[in-house]
Amino acid sequence: MTSGPSTDPSASAETRSGGGLFLAFEGVEGSGKSTQARLLAEHLRGLGLKVVLAREPGSTPLGERVREIFLDDTGLVMPPVSELFLMLAARAAFVDQVVAPALKAGQVVIADRFELSTLAYQGAGRGVGLEVIRGCNQVATGGLTPQLTVLLELTPEEGVRRQALADKAPDRMESETRAFHERVSKGYQRFASSVEGLVSVDASGSITEIQTRIMTVLEPLLVRGFPETFNRTGVTR
Repeated sequence: MTSGPSTDPSASAETRSGGGLFLAFEGVEGSGKSTQARLLAEHLRGLGLKVVLAREPGSTPLGERVREIFLDDTGLVMPPVSELFLMLAARAAFVDQVVAPALKAGQVVIADRFELSTLAYQGAGRGVGLEVIRGCNQVATGGLTPQLTVLLELTPEEGVRRQALADKAPDRMESETRAFHERVSKGYQRFASSVEGLVSVDASGSITEIQTRIMTVLEPLLVRGFPETFNRTGVTR
């Protein structure tokens, strides 16, 4: 099922991005975020747009170091608040060094995860207070938010099945208990309505089917954000 944004995400795009566009993909493990973010980046580059494809944590020297600690050490025991602060340290660098400069240059930034992941994983999953998360995230981002967040909706069970079929070795977060991932999934549903410009997209079916649903959602925003490109070529050609 695909639902429309809770607000018009293009309304303040120019003042927030300087002409660029900031998109984020969210969802449980195995929902296809990385694949769909990559496909969208390739499609938009094919239309002549300059696109930055990024991931969280990561995409900066600090962010990649944090990613190694955060995900690669499956045996590392980390207090929930430490986990939160690591994520936000990486996010602050990501916004400052990647997102803000790209948007100022009129580029498209596509992020694999952003603030909603923190609410779902460290909030619902770990039990860190939501006001703490929101307040600290505000400091880390300076209030910068995506114009559109695509939440790929999939059950945790189907996500696990997909990862097993792909023979993917689980990272530290993926290795968490089923109960943890169920809390994360419920957290996504619970907090989705609080994220400006969020749309939910059914992530079941083939990669192509999911991509088509995403492009249907994105088309109005892309046409408004880059009229010269899309009035000439169309979004899906």
